[in-house]
Amino acid sequence: MSSPAATTDDPATEAPPEEGAGPLERGLAVLRHLAVREGRPTRAGDLARATGLPRSTVDRVVATLAHLGYLREDDRELRPRPRLLELGDAYLRASRLPALLGPFAEHLAEEFDESVSLAVPDRDGVRFVHQVTRRRTMSVAFRVGDLLPAERCAPGALFAAAWTDADWRAWRTRLREDPEETGFPSLPPRRSALAASPEAVEERFAARCAAAAEHGWAEDDQFIEPGLVALAVPVRDRSGRVVCALSVVSHTSRHTAASLRGLALARSRAVVGEMEAALAGAPPCPPDDRPLAEAPAVDPTAAAKAELGPRYLQSLARGLAVLTATGGAADGPMPLTAVAEATGLARATARRSLIALERLGYVEAVPPGFRPTPRVLELGYAHLSGLGFVEIVRPHLARLAETVHESASIAVLAGDDIRYVARQPVTRIVGVDITVGTRFPAYPTSMGRVLLAGLPPAERADRLRRADLVPLTPRTVTSADLLAAILERVAREGHAMVDEELEVGLRSVAVPLRDRDGTVVAALNVAAHAGRGTPEETLRTVLPPLREAATAIEADLRAAGARGVPRG
Repeated sequence: MSSPAATTDDPATEAPPEEGAGPLERGLAVLRHLAVREGRPTRAGDLARATGLPRSTVDRVVATLAHLGYLREDDRELRPRPRLLELGDAYLRASRLPALLGPFAEHLAEEFDESVSLAVPDRDGVRFVHQVTRRRTMSVAFRVGDLLPAERCAPGALFAAAWTDADWRAWRTRLREDPEETGFPSLPPRRSALAASPEAVEERFAARCAAAAEHGWAEDDQFIEPGLVALAVPVRDRSGRVVCALSVVSHTSRHTAASLRGLALARSRAVVGEMEAALAGAPPCPPDDRPLAEAPAVDPTAAAKAELGPRYLQSLARGLAVLTATGGAADGPMPLTAVAEATGLARATARRSLIALERLGYVEAVPPGFRPTPRVLELGYAHLSGLGFVEIVRPHLARLAETVHESASIAVLAGDDIRYVARQPVTRIVGVDITVGTRFPAYPTSMGRVLLAGLPPAERADRLRRADLVPLTPRTVTSADLLAAILERVAREGHAMVDEELEVGLRSVAVPLRDRDGTVVAALNVAAHAGRGTPEETLRTVLPPLREAATAIEADLRAAGARGVPRG
């Protein structure tokens, strides 16, 4: 006798609930449109027109996403924030493909000196989940999260072998309804994508699928764009199901499709064998090196709802929390009970979100639980994962400078100096004229003292012993013992202020920027003319917004994996 619906972990046994599904669906529609914009600023009115949603609804969605840290709004212009990466990371973590197979792909790319990628099936498309690129003028690579049409790339012919009749019908419908391939924003616009007619495209793709099934490999001979050639080999799990494809990608300036096959096929098959052994023998996932916060005892969205009132879409926030939680299981799909515990939601509330997410294609039921699908990567992952350090910190610097009406900068240690890596100046008659790349000695600067204070005590002491403490102004501290005491205080208090020690008339306040392990990797400061108030007034005015900006920067860097933090 089957269990009643109220106790089963399978959301497919219930009809999708109306309550909660609508706000979640609308919120995801907004995120998809922002993803297509690739970080270009968008206003709420533009979102309303693009999504067909009422402006009032868009405003509530935006307020909710901003409160969650997924969007930022600067002068009414909206952009996604790096924290949005946590949704895509949930899929990548749950799939385990980059973690388990990425090292094999990286070794193969080094061996061939060609780009290598891992891609997974996503409906009637192919989505990249790992990329190893080569630095060349004529380099061909897509980003993690990019989606390609199945018929336009080598892995698509391998994946289509497992399509059902319904899958083929959906593909044919897409061919006819989207001839310009607007559903694939990573591709350049094609005004005549189906010049040979949908029937001809279907016939050619069916032939390629049959050949791929027969030979066990597929190739792309300039289907994506002129000059690109690729060879793909399927990777199977222990049940024989194709879970991803390993592709070697080159350019016609180096290879034809045939010569690439001659170079890469046998070796790729050997590496795929190693990949399949790794998949079959993989132990349960180790704990994520970026552990999720401790599971809340109660629904954390309740407090936000009380704070923001009608502007806050609680069901949207709950749905996104559930989506993120489905990537947190250590040994397979996430059971419903575990999702509820991880989010602090009631079991019935978590179930409603899972039903809605499954209907929208972002979660799939895999007994005894749930896991996110590759479609989650469409929510801005390709653009956000490619952001470098300066791109991540720039909007925060701009906001900080606007708040305090003074220049803001970030620097890293470069030997015994600091080096400026990002800066937001302000226009003043008497201003601080420093550019990115400028170097100063670390000991008489606020950022230098923050960075030195962040070093292990033994290294800090060693640097002070060998430092050439030259007086740059009458106020420069040149006593190693006094400087050591100052650095101890900076480490304890979490900020440094330097008043006219680097240059007469210049005062600055700095705080550290830490990575996810708590290590100081950079420093953030505000610099001003010393004549604008007393040191105490400067500290009282500048330090709170400086710390607030540092907290926001650290959150974005953690979400982005601290990609590309400049080194000295």
